Amino acid sequence: MTVLPLARFSVARSRVVVPPLDWVLVGCAGLIMTIGTLLVWSATATNDVLTGGDSTAYLHKHLVNVVIGLVLGAVVMATDHRWVRIVTPLVYAGSVVGLLLVLVMGSTINGSRSWLMIGGLSIQPAEFAKLAVVIGMAMIVAERTENSRRRKVGLVDVALMGAVAGLPAILIMAQPDLGTMLVLTATVFGVLAVAGVPRRWLVGLLAGGLTLAMLVVAAGVLKAYQVNRFLAFTNPDLDPRGAGYNTTQARIAIGNGGLFGQGLFDGSQTRSRFVPEQHTDFIFTVAGEELGLVGAGLVIVLFAVLLWRALLIARHAEDMFGRVAAAGIACWFAFQAFQNIGMCLGIMPVTGVPLPLVSYGGSSMFASMMAIGLLVNIGMRGTGAGRPGFGVRPLGR
Repeated sequence: MTVLPLARFSVARSRVVVPPLDWVLVGCAGLIMTIGTLLVWSATATNDVLTGGDSTAYLHKHLVNVVIGLVLGAVVMATDHRWVRIVTPLVYAGSVVGLLLVLVMGSTINGSRSWLMIGGLSIQPAEFAKLAVVIGMAMIVAERTENSRRRKVGLVDVALMGAVAGLPAILIMAQPDLGTMLVLTATVFGVLAVAGVPRRWLVGLLAGGLTLAMLVVAAGVLKAYQVNRFLAFTNPDLDPRGAGYNTTQARIAIGNGGLFGQGLFDGSQTRSRFVPEQHTDFIFTVAGEELGLVGAGLVIVLFAVLLWRALLIARHAEDMFGRVAAAGIACWFAFQAFQNIGMCLGIMPVTGVPLPLVSYGGSSMFASMMAIGLLVNIGMRGTGAGRPGFGVRPLGR
């Protein structure tokens, strides 16, 4: 009998390519949200008018917003950003419809018709419009440059991106929501700069924007209280009990904190409810008073690290859409954080914008977490090999 030799089989271990998360970005976002949750709890715990006597009422609501935001962010993160690019027209159309519905059937809060009330849920479509405009402009510049031999942005490209940003801007101004309009304007300017628009055009757009702003004020589009806020910004003592009240009380609260703060839940201004809207627009005053310069500085440092990672992701993005979208989100977060913290410190006018990932509010939290999810998504598929958090890493070696 002939015995056939056993065949030798070699089993090669498979190489699984897993795109890693940017843990620095994720960790910063998580720490900012954790601090924000504590600040919201502290700002509302003793405010029986808001809570109805339940000191944890707003804590529970904020935690629900955080959980929903985490789910939305995870969904965006798990979806290849190239698919996000494909559905961008639908996202943009949805945001425009939401802004139109606000003007038709929205609710007016603090002088601005910015909210849609659906049952017990309040939605602010302008928050989602920021993300829609960023990815809409990114899609335009990507389609125009990647599908042609030229790589430079031309006049037609700028006009198309301006149209994408202009429609939501007009609808937001009609509410009127001046704070969101300022953030959107800064974001659009940043996106145009990253897209490669010539500097002379950027200077021209800036000059045109300033001229338009003066015409808007002269035409009486802004409400009287909005104009008074700008006047109070230049001189808070002009109306200390009216338009300048918020800025004055915010400065007092932050000044009370000193170096290490009065302690969480122990801020005198916070417990006495002297600062209006302290759980939303003026949340940073709670950090300044109760955590002091050290704690408030930590919040700023965490935002700085988050923005640094966002810009690195933009730099190492594999395509134009990812690069412009990541940079646009960085511009959005940077200016909104600067505007919010600045108005608490008295170096920016009071315009009523939340601090991303910190302030109480579902719409802001949802839009911010979706933006973070998109940043992580773009970073996972970046080309920055050799840098922590970028590129792909083979397993099984």
